[in-house]
Amino acid sequence: MSSPVPPPIVLYHYPFSPYARRIVWYLRLRGISYLQCLQPPILPRPDISLLGLKYRRIPILSIGRDIYLDTRLILPKLESLVPGPPLSAPPGSPSLALQSLLSLWTTSSPGGLFAHAMNLLPGADLPLLRDPAFQRDRADFVGGGGARVSREESMGAIRDAVALLEGTVLADGREWVLGGEGGPSLGDIEAVWVVHWLTGLKGALDERVVSGEKFPRVYAWLGRFQRAVEEAKGRVEVRTVEGEEARGVISGAERVEGGCGGVDGEEPVVRKYGLREGDLVEVWPVDTGSAHVDVGRLVGLSAVEVVFETDKGFRVHAPRDGFRVKPVKRAEASL
Repeated sequence: MSSPVPPPIVLYHYPFSPYARRIVWYLRLRGISYLQCLQPPILPRPDISLLGLKYRRIPILSIGRDIYLDTRLILPKLESLVPGPPLSAPPGSPSLALQSLLSLWTTSSPGGLFAHAMNLLPGADLPLLRDPAFQRDRADFVGGGGARVSREESMGAIRDAVALLEGTVLADGREWVLGGEGGPSLGDIEAVWVVHWLTGLKGALDERVVSGEKFPRVYAWLGRFQRAVEEAKGRVEVRTVEGEEARGVISGAERVEGGCGGVDGEEPVVRKYGLREGDLVEVWPVDTGSAHVDVGRLVGLSAVEVVFETDKGFRVHAPRDGFRVKPVKRAEASL
């Protein structure tokens, strides 16, 4: 009996995005080959516009003919939709609870662990951060408001995070976050990405506060993880494509998800607005990039995700966590 043929996968990203690294690592560790459509670090991104999307965050990933936003949704979709042994902890296991908590801990925003990491970026050593065009782009991305957190506060928050990993998760001498000796799991990806990013940026961390000497278990784990993803790199074929070819690959693929479960009438947002399948809706992230609102026809809405179709005919999936959905005003919808 032949093995199932995996659907084509297209990853839209730029290499130094810490969020995109989460997906690149996952694809390597699972041995999943893919196409990449490299994007500029700032807007405009005409390749994304070809999909009918205004969404400005990276990465974006397609599996077959379905397009997914946000790594919090992309990772579980790769687990469930791409054939092969998964990286996630078994359903119902205590390890799955730990994996889920680590994901919430590192990806929650605003004010989460990644926000503190951003506050530690060493501007003097990163010319891109001094570029006025980059500064304007990121001002649009992050928006205003909120009290300014000092670098010292952020350094303390990262130290506390590293100390937590050192003194709890890795305290028993395990090689990997979820235990075992077979290599990194999805739990490791969820736990490692913020600290891994900072340790790779010269000047980001004050070594008097966070160092391998102070936290030997965490730094040894970082080294094991880096070696594992480097070794896995050679097992994956990656081909770079331009935007038009990427769009053609997605258009010509089969859907990996069918009806997407329809619109759940019990969902509070559905009851509030009286939403039905086919309604024109607005979808946007509520934390960063919130000024970039997408409009499409509602395909499905549940507690987990919202699915809409763009005016270019592409079906897009976004997580409910961190995204808002509302109907387009009737007058606007009739224009």
